[in-house]
Order: sequence, then C-alpha cells, then structure tokens
Amino acid sequence: MKEVTIVGAGLVGSLWAVYLSKAGYKVRIFERRPDIRKAEISAGKSINLALSDRGWKALEGAGVADRVRDIAIPMPGRIMHDMEGKLTYQAYGKENQAIYSVSRGGVNARMMDIAEQVGNAEITYNMKCTGADLKEGICHFENTETGAKQTVKSDLIFACDGAFSAIRYNSMQKLDRFNYSQRYIEDGYREVLLPANEDGSYKIEKNALHIWPRGRFMLIALPNEDGSFTCTLFMPYEGENSFSQLTSADKVDRFFKETFPDFYEMMPNIGEAWEDHPLSSLAITRCYPWHHGKAVLMGDAAHATVPFYGQGMNAGFEDCTVMWELMQKHNEDWEKIFEEFSIQRKPDGDGLQDLSLHNYHVMRDYVADPKFLLQKKIEAHFSAKHPEKWLPLYSMTTFSDIRYSVAWKEGQRQQSIMDEVMTTEDIEAKWDSEEVESKILELLER
Repeated sequence: MKEVTIVGAGLVGSLWAVYLSKAGYKVRIFERRPDIRKAEISAGKSINLALSDRGWKALEGAGVADRVRDIAIPMPGRIMHDMEGKLTYQAYGKENQAIYSVSRGGVNARMMDIAEQVGNAEITYNMKCTGADLKEGICHFENTETGAKQTVKSDLIFACDGAFSAIRYNSMQKLDRFNYSQRYIEDGYREVLLPANEDGSYKIEKNALHIWPRGRFMLIALPNEDGSFTCTLFMPYEGENSFSQLTSADKVDRFFKETFPDFYEMMPNIGEAWEDHPLSSLAITRCYPWHHGKAVLMGDAAHATVPFYGQGMNAGFEDCTVMWELMQKHNEDWEKIFEEFSIQRKPDGDGLQDLSLHNYHVMRDYVADPKFLLQKKIEAHFSAKHPEKWLPLYSMTTFSDIRYSVAWKEGQRQQSIMDEVMTTEDIEAKWDSEEVESKILELLER
C-alpha cells in the first residue's frame, strides 16, 4: 500500500486525505498546532469563510458535503449599511443561489473529524516540519512540546500547510529557479464579535453578508450558528482613518459612533471588546513551480490570497478536485500529475489573486455607489435574457467552476463593455430598454 504524508491538518489537508484514502492510500497527517477540537473555539477566532460552488463540488466529490451542511448558513445576498443606517440589499446571483457562512474553527474541526472517520487518516499534532528531502520523499519533524525529532519517509508529500508553508520555506525556496514573491497589502484587519440578543436571536438579518462600505475602509459581518456575527474591520495601518489612530477604547468608541452609527447602537461596548482579537496583516503569495520530486504544494501554500472574494477555501478545495481528475487522467503517474497540476493551476491561482484585489475595491468603494448598483442591475437584467452571452463576473467566480483565469479575463472584457454602456444618455431611465440591450449585444459582437 502506498503511504503519503500530508503536512498540515487544515481544510485542504483534511479534505485531500479523504480523496487519497478513497484511492487506497495510507494517509498520515502532521500538524504543527495542537488539536483545535480540544480547545474552546471562539467564533471570532479568524475571518469567517464563505463556502460556494467550487467548495461544495469538491466536498461532494469526496462524498462528505452532507457532513458540512449543518454548520453552513446560507447568504443569498449582501446588505449595505450607509452612514444614516439605511439598508440596500443586493442579491449575489439568481434565485436559489447563495454563499454559505462557516466559522473557520468550526469547519476545520469538522474537516479533521472527516479526515479521521472517512479518510482513515492518522493525525499527529504539535509536529513542526523542519525540512524535507523532496527527491526522496523524506520529511523531518520536531515535536513542539517534547523537542523529540522524527523522520518520516513516504511515497508522496502533500504540503497543505498554509500561506507560511514550512515545506515551501525550508525546502522549495532553496531550490534553483524557484520563483517566490510575497506582497503585503497596506491594509490590515481586526475582528470583533457582535453577540446575539439575550434570547439568542440575531441583531441583524441572519441570511446575508453585511457591509458598511466607507470608501477607503469597510466593516463586514458574517453570521454564526449561535446568533452572533463575526465582524471584521479592514483598514489601512497608517494615515487618516487607520488602525494607527485607534489607540484607546475612547478613540475606538468615538470612531464607531461617528462612522458606523447603527453598528455602535448594537454594540456600545466596542471599545472594551477591541483588544479581544489581534490586528492582523494580509498578504498575497505567488510561487512557481508548485512541485519538486515527490512533493507538491496545495491550497494557500501555493496561492495564498486576500479574503475579498471569499474564495481562499474554495480555491484550496478546488485544488483537490483538479488533482483528483488528474489522478484518473494519468492513471496515478505522479510525475505527470504534479507537472500538469502546476502548469494548469498556476494561472488560476494568479487569476484568483487578481480577482480578490479587484473585489476589495468593489466592496470598499463601489457597493455604495448608485452608478455601480445600476450597472449590476443592467448586467443581471441582460444576463437573465441572454444567459448564454453574459454571466456576471461574480457569478462566474462564485456560482460556477469556470477557471479563475478565464473569469478574470472575461470580467475585464465585460467591464470595458459596461463602461461604454454607462455613458448612454439618460441611462437611469432606460436601463432596461431595448436600446441598451442592443448596445450590449453590438459591443459583444465586436
């Protein structure tokens, strides 16, 4: 029986274990952290994740989607909160389409259960990877509690150990002609937990992603199962309206009172709760090639992105779908599988990173702009009439498995068409007219 080592018991490592065991492999997972299932997981530990079509497809491919459904809250649209507390609702897609809020800790614990129960994987915790011989399939580990060292040899190594991957850092980044870049964006994030009402009910609409867009920064809120919301403030580190200004509970209170008045009413103790979660940074990691010898990078280890399209987990899960398809195609010839995985998937990793940065501007600046909302209305109207000619960018990314690289290119083409359409005289009055429809059709022909 072939033995494989998975480094990292996160979302991707846990799901990939199920696929491998389905193909008859013996799977051992080594995780640097202690078992999170034994610790108390607070809902606001880390940005809530949004599970969408690509993620569900991968879970279904492994036969475990039903084991995750009960912890996923559907969000068919987003609700924008303006300075006066006025709400605007925008559906994400067509009827019956939604993204699903899951707490990172909750879904990770569930995926570990699945890896053990369905994937028969053996997970060893507190094991830090200190290096690897990728040609020989050897990993070196050190127990973070006892200091004991262990060397593990296996047929294949899957590095699913996140944005700061130890396999990539200790072994791949030392290889000749290995390209690597890391780019921190100028914004960070801090989380705040908005508790449920005393009776356990939600303070704001449960089935929606809430956004308080304020131009250069924004607050978002995603629902948890217990009636609370995990809220995240994304904002520059420095300058006017930045984290560097919020140095005391009083300043935090004043900032929220002035900037997010309806939120402040729900949580007047925001200043006290401010330090409950750390200020964290956001980075994009690019590298290539993703494989060497008997090892391959998957998920954030290969293509970590910023969270503004809610696609990080979905992209990691989609890596499992793609790798599984290549296993069938190449009859488990791993040299060919790894090679094609790197070549095929790299443009999609880059594409998702471009999409994620683009969507940050959309959420932060544009969702409050009447022109932008009108454009989205025109696109939805046109798409409903001509679904074969136009699938909006958000739907391509979230509600399809069109390659990220293809969606990004097509999205740019659509935007250049809409830029022209929006210059139509009196567009507000005739947005759903035949004239506008013909104009889009004509521009598409070009």
